[in-house]
Amino acid sequence: MVHVLSSRTLLRPTDPERSRAFYGEQLGLAVYREFGTGPERGTVYFLGGGFLEVAGRSAEPPSPAVKLWLQVADATAAYEELTARGVEILRPPVKEPWGLIEMWLTDPDGTEIVVVEIPADHPLRYRP
Repeated sequence: MVHVLSSRTLLRPTDPERSRAFYGEQLGLAVYREFGTGPERGTVYFLGGGFLEVAGRSAEPPSPAVKLWLQVADATAAYEELTARGVEILRPPVKEPWGLIEMWLTDPDGTEIVVVEIPADHPLRYRP
């Protein structure tokens, strides 16, 4: 196995400025680094244990098979913060039958984002 030192998800948006405004201002992701110049410059955001790179431009939005899973400490607090910033929420936080609390939204290109809270008693919090 190759020893992976870091990872990032790459998104090529149809409108880079709009996507940077969404991820940086509306979602409030912190910037790790920026590179290049002009409207298609790259911005890399901290994304928990990995990174999200928004760079370049695509004529087509990402495949609907691409989804982002973002774990937060409190999904209700995230819901309140995001709605206050004007983010359209597809579905507010709901406790799923599998025990996770999930909220759904999309980025400007329609990429689905699930914001997840893992309750303290959920199996993902411990190893059996």
